[in-house]
Amino acid sequence: MAQEEITLVDAHADIEGKLKGRDIRILGRLRGEITAAGRLVLGQGCKVEAKVVAEAAEVAGELKGDLRARVVTLAETAQVEGKVDAHKLVVREGARLNGAVNAGEAATGPAAAKPAAQAAAIPLPPPADKETPRA
Repeated sequence: MAQEEITLVDAHADIEGKLKGRDIRILGRLRGEITAAGRLVLGQGCKVEAKVVAEAAEVAGELKGDLRARVVTLAETAQVEGKVDAHKLVVREGARLNGAVNAGEAATGPAAAKPAAQAAAIPLPPPADKETPRA
């Protein structure tokens, strides 16, 4: 039986540079760039300052930088500062997200490159009429 191979950056590691792999789990510190062809897990307690591209990303630690993935999950302990582009975005109660968010089908497709000014405006519903109280 083939064992899954995961690139692991343990809690005592402090790395600067580019990290590429299929499935990656980071528990320590990393500054630079991360590219994961599969699943990226930023574990609770990690501190990452990087440009991140992954198929799927789960964040439970601290991330400063841009994150682009098909599926992004921010756990209760996540602290993210930067731009997030995701086809599907899940934010658990308690997670902190400070930055621009582009989620949905257009986030990871060719339309994602359009400036915000060119995006179609979402019409607001008309204000509800005030009812007069009846005596």
